[in-house]
Amino acid sequence: MPLIILCAIFANLDRMNVGFAKLQMTSDLGFSETMFGFGAGLFFIAYAAFGLPSNIALDKFGAKRWICTIMIIWGALTAIMYMVQTPEQFYAVRFLLGAAEAGFFPGIVLYISRWFPKRRRATMTAWYTIAIPIAGIIGGPISGLIIDSMDMTNGLRGWQWMFILEGVPVIFLALIVLKYLPNTVQDSHWLTPAEKQYILSELQSEEKAKVESITSFSAIFFNKYIWILVLIYFSLRLSLNTLQLWTPTFIHGAGISSNFSVGLLSALPYIVGVAFMFYIGKSSDTKGERRWHLFIPMMLTAIGLCLAGAMSTNVVFVVIGLMLAGMGSTAALPLYWQFPQSFLSTATLAAGLGIISSFGSVASFGAPYMIGWMRDHIADPGMALYVISFVIVLGSLTIFTIPAKSVNQRDAKKTADEAVSGAESKA
Repeated sequence: MPLIILCAIFANLDRMNVGFAKLQMTSDLGFSETMFGFGAGLFFIAYAAFGLPSNIALDKFGAKRWICTIMIIWGALTAIMYMVQTPEQFYAVRFLLGAAEAGFFPGIVLYISRWFPKRRRATMTAWYTIAIPIAGIIGGPISGLIIDSMDMTNGLRGWQWMFILEGVPVIFLALIVLKYLPNTVQDSHWLTPAEKQYILSELQSEEKAKVESITSFSAIFFNKYIWILVLIYFSLRLSLNTLQLWTPTFIHGAGISSNFSVGLLSALPYIVGVAFMFYIGKSSDTKGERRWHLFIPMMLTAIGLCLAGAMSTNVVFVVIGLMLAGMGSTAALPLYWQFPQSFLSTATLAAGLGIISSFGSVASFGAPYMIGWMRDHIADPGMALYVISFVIVLGSLTIFTIPAKSVNQRDAKKTADEAVSGAESKA
């Protein structure tokens, strides 16, 4: 898990650092807000297109080889961003970066599901997704510091140095993954044979106990709950990518001019998000309840974004709003990924996670492009945040169309007990 978390930190850092580069990059290259939003969003078009094949490739070639490969590619592409001079180059590199990173997040969710039983999975997924707030906590100040302190060093602007210094280390980290990450429970060297068998037996028991399990690839596309999950993920990705790509801009627009100060303030939503994420994950695992534990953080996100939009010129209220949104979106993500695994069998899990990630990530293109266009053409800078918040509210309400017995351990157990009791009565 520590190695996975470290890789995920760099994945999220290389995803969100373009938001800090924007503070210098757009004026240097003459990009409009719409151009930047479109280019930033292209990452997620590629992410959506390549998510499924990348996840299937991970399943085919093994976690360590595939993750190592895509990390080398995305690390190189991040560093190459320093060479961008035209909108077309910006669009091309962002698209390729999205294609390279496409299989990482759903691939690791798949990987975790094959190591940890359901009763511990929300907590362990929270440990994995802690990379998002950590990347925000350390990435903001570091990116801001690099941009300010290394500006014009050896003739390169600060944003160029930021891409180089945050991209190259990923290539070396990929080689560590190749050497040390085990593909399966059976490959681990720190577990005894009895411990390996215990884990595998518990995972197999859970598979048999699923209320509704999709067992074929084609059935994934015809299951209504998969499409409900896509809609929920769509709204969740809206909030996550709004924060990742536009938080520095919102804070800068509220009156903070120093890039380093913007970086420090940008870390606050992620700092409070860490604590809330573990609280929600632990509570969900302890109580065996998923739906309300996902609904509440998503609603908190919508409230926070509305506040940041309504008070866009007041730095205190903007930061408070972003902190609420950071708490909600950070906590919601690991909870969300417990839902698909309740419907997908072991045989269809890789494809199913890839499909959900791909279709849901279309929102990740829409959010940055819409915000950029509205900032260029509409006087009210908060309008885009109101629209995004409305979609998040709709997504959060959709959660309750999913049967509690399918996703809540306590309800599934109750249903199973009632079935056993009914069978005994008939006997």
